[in-house]
Amino acid sequence: MLVRDAMTSEVVTVPADASLQEAVGQMLREGVGSAVVTREGNPAGIVTETDALKAGYLSERPFPEIPVAKAATGSLVTTAPDATVRKAVRQMHDEDVKKLPVVESMEMVGILTMTDVVRKQEKLIDEAVGLEEGREGWSAERTWDADGI
Repeated sequence: MLVRDAMTSEVVTVPADASLQEAVGQMLREGVGSAVVTREGNPAGIVTETDALKAGYLSERPFPEIPVAKAATGSLVTTAPDATVRKAVRQMHDEDVKKLPVVESMEMVGILTMTDVVRKQEKLIDEAVGLEEGREGWSAERTWDADGI
């Protein structure tokens, strides 16, 4: 399965000059756990529920006083829509992230989250079983005689 088949196309964004209060409000209204932080319309980071809680706790300041850019993770780990979900999940694991903005031709076209992956789990399992069955069939067909051909 490709990332484009599992990703969410509607990406919640918030400008870098917004407050954490505004970002959290946007996430709550949209029912999501993160928002991509943008600067001049370009992705510049991501803020998650955990980032918001951590920023509020560590700064001991109210959310309206915390710039979202200070709470956000600045470096974005991204994937392509034509990548496999398996590769994207491996990337999430290796980079220790749960959300991957999906970028094509320098434009953000979606986001893949662990929630998206879980929702597609049954389809992914069916696909994996199909691949394994195909591999077993291929192995059975490829028996070689003593001459190697």
